[in-house]
Amino acid sequence: MEKILAVCGLDCAQCGAYIAAKTNDNALRIKTAAEWSKAHNFAFTPDMINCHGCLATDGVQVGYCAQCEMRACGISKGVKTCKECTEYPCKMISDFQAACPEAAANFRD
Repeated sequence: MEKILAVCGLDCAQCGAYIAAKTNDNALRIKTAAEWSKAHNFAFTPDMINCHGCLATDGVQVGYCAQCEMRACGISKGVKTCKECTEYPCKMISDFQAACPEAAANFRD
């Protein structure tokens, strides 16, 4: 599957919630909820595992993505990714990429 970059550089096409929503895969929702519950110490349920991607405007984003400051900033500035922003790299994206090197790597590809 082709990369679908979120504003921050994460690849939505690799996200279990995005894939499950796109393919209506309930088994993947169950698996992803269990994995994320363990990894994030939060009780995800399969019905929470739905996302139409970072740039979707229909309000279907998973968990934190719905309230992400980078997403809101990108939307307000009319950019698809932070890399397109005239202020890139700002402190917010720099801090995120330091904690999430795979997002930074997607901006280098």
